[in-house]
Amino acid sequence: MDAAIEEFGFAMGPFRVGDLAGNDISWAIRKRRYVEHPDLPRDEIADALCELGRFGQKTGAGWYDYQGRQAVPSPVVDQLLAEYRERHGVARTTFDPEEIAQRLVFALVDSGARILEEGIALRASDIDVVYLSGYGFPRHRGGPMFYADTVGLPTVVAALRRFHGDDWQPAPLLERLAQEKAKFN
Repeated sequence: MDAAIEEFGFAMGPFRVGDLAGNDISWAIRKRRYVEHPDLPRDEIADALCELGRFGQKTGAGWYDYQGRQAVPSPVVDQLLAEYRERHGVARTTFDPEEIAQRLVFALVDSGARILEEGIALRASDIDVVYLSGYGFPRHRGGPMFYADTVGLPTVVAALRRFHGDDWQPAPLLERLAQEKAKFN
């Protein structure tokens, strides 16, 4: 996943970011949420990682093993994933790097459309500025909303439906703009 999103243009993928920030930080948040909302699904793999003391770069191990700051794929994580798949009867699946990037970026687009609908952001370009300036979205892509406009909102909606199934509903604004063959910007 990290390699695919880095190939798209991000400096780091989500697992390397977690390792850099410290997996124990998100673990503390998850543990509080588990107490506040006991019915929430557990993040079994991330929790198991932290229970092993694999907090990221600062401990020399997280989603990756570290040789200095160099991230190296971890056999411990591979084993955790294999055990999870076996426990839950989930087959190992591989995805094309382009689909991985689409799954991640198009989720940002859907969330951005919901933020616009709720009036949290005034314009799609405001969301792009935040992602470009604060979250390291690849500058040459122009931000998630601009990127969605370049690939076409009907393409984004079709991909999201393919990823999530027909029961899933994209943000109404995204769906409406796609039907109208309109753009965010």
